[in-house]
Amino acid sequence: MENFRKVRTSEEEMPLPFPDLPPDVVEMKVKEGSKIRNLMNFAMAQMELKGRRQIVFSGCGRAVTKTITCVEIMKRKLGGLHQVTKVRYKTVLEVWENQDPPPDGPAQNLTVHKNVPSICILLSRDPLDPNQTGYQPP
Repeated sequence: MENFRKVRTSEEEMPLPFPDLPPDVVEMKVKEGSKIRNLMNFAMAQMELKGRRQIVFSGCGRAVTKTITCVEIMKRKLGGLHQVTKVRYKTVLEVWENQDPPPDGPAQNLTVHKNVPSICILLSRDPLDPNQTGYQPP
């Protein structure tokens, strides 16, 4: 692998694992390089200023801990939020390019499929079904 460099990374798009969500629900897609301050400023504005009733935080791989941190901050600041957590796996596709291609042939690419853990957390001001797996009361 020392002769390869990562060219591209892409995630498969998956629908949110929560049924009966309103079509205008805000989904906060947390990435590894996201700044918590920026995420929280936007999310708090949506919940407080625009009066949203529900918000979804999602992240995969190394962003899972940052996703959980954002949710805990929001629960502490707003209070009274119902929570449903879903954990699943997401397939990430990485394309690696050979830096030393053979002189008589085209550049070789290597494609790697990785299954990484992913988390989706729904926060709601309205009561949710307490029998749902992953439910946490306020």
